[in-house]
Amino acid sequence: MTGAAREPKAARGRADRRPRSPARRRLRRLQLRLTLAYTLITLAGVSALSWMVIRTDERSWRAAAYDEMDQRAAVSTSLIYYTDQGLQLDGLYDDEATRGTPRVRVLHLAPGGALRPVFTSPGPPDPTVAQERLTALARAAMDRDDTVRAEAPGTRGTAAYLLARPFHHDETQEVRGAVVVVGDPSQWMAEHRRLAASVLVGAGLLTALAAVTGHLLSGRSLRPAWQSLEAQERMLADAAHELRTPVAVMRSSVDVAGTDPRGLDPHLPRIRRATERLTDVVDNILTRGRLQAAGPDLRAVRLRLDQLVEQACEDLAAGPHVLTTSLDASVVTADPALVRIAVRNLLDNALRHGRTPSPAPAAARAEVHVMVRGSTVAVADRGPGIAAADLPALTERFRSPGGGTGIGLSLVSEIAAAHGGDLTADLRPGGGTLVRLSLGPGDRGPARAGGPTRF
Repeated sequence: MTGAAREPKAARGRADRRPRSPARRRLRRLQLRLTLAYTLITLAGVSALSWMVIRTDERSWRAAAYDEMDQRAAVSTSLIYYTDQGLQLDGLYDDEATRGTPRVRVLHLAPGGALRPVFTSPGPPDPTVAQERLTALARAAMDRDDTVRAEAPGTRGTAAYLLARPFHHDETQEVRGAVVVVGDPSQWMAEHRRLAASVLVGAGLLTALAAVTGHLLSGRSLRPAWQSLEAQERMLADAAHELRTPVAVMRSSVDVAGTDPRGLDPHLPRIRRATERLTDVVDNILTRGRLQAAGPDLRAVRLRLDQLVEQACEDLAAGPHVLTTSLDASVVTADPALVRIAVRNLLDNALRHGRTPSPAPAAARAEVHVMVRGSTVAVADRGPGIAAADLPALTERFRSPGGGTGIGLSLVSEIAAAHGGDLTADLRPGGGTLVRLSLGPGDRGPARAGGPTRF
């Protein structure tokens, strides 16, 4: 194997900066849409729940406020009485029900039918309500002879709760006036606002958490789709990249043969080589597709690895190369079709790039030695070798500008990984490269002729 796997640093930088896969970009957009949908659904649900909590709390505070106002009004009406001297309000000045807030006011029916205020409880200022509004509410309570509730804007721009309860003359039982209680909702709404703020902050945090969780879950659920689409795109890229060269060779040969007076015969060897190359490329691409589709489900059987390698060596076309073998009897559990393709790619790579350096390029020939020991197949050549820093690039796709298949060794690496093994490459003492294909644990049998070989 030569330095065919080398490539300029600038080219590697361009490869590292290649754009993200279109499949991943499409699925990333789908993930963002799923995250947005999940977030919006969560936001709608949390918003509805928050609105219900806030409204329920508001109604609860409102009901509590009116209950307190009704109690004050009931106590105040019980403290109002009549004597021969007329209306008596002395009990209102000494009772707790008429102190502080809500404020209590008493409107009495004067001669002529007019209502005039006769008592206002002391305390802090309340939302000032127009006297006409208080009078109208008191008269409504007197007309109905029942408690009346209402809300009205105060003169300072704040709302006020109003409650009016009629009182009667002790002897005639005629309605003679009404007690009006004015409540300031801000006293109760402060707690309600704190609760509303807490609910809204909690809803926002919950929505943010739902967005993050939805993003992670959608990404995890789409991961198999990412892998599947990227595998398909890699396969299409392999096909486009690898089929271009042999097809171009065949087309150019046919075009030249059409203008050559000698006819097609001189060009048939070149066309045949391109056809063989095309067959290898198609086999590699189909094998990669099978690996990507099958995943860990391989058709593994127990097989004699040494015999499979020997047959692959015998199937090589004759040429100006020297091929020697040292094969230990070995039984492994593997997919024979995949292993055969992996061994063939190793041999093809060694024969193509493992030529011994020679001043005359035509005199250069490949010296390849194939070994099997346990579950490992090793292929060594006497080519110029490669730098240690370039060894990882051998198993990367499209890293063979020296004329290789481009996906041959990367496919071997995938086959090794599918069997629980790996593919490694080292510089060989004395020059050349040694590539090892490990298929995981195997059973070593008795050594064949030549004895065990160290590699």
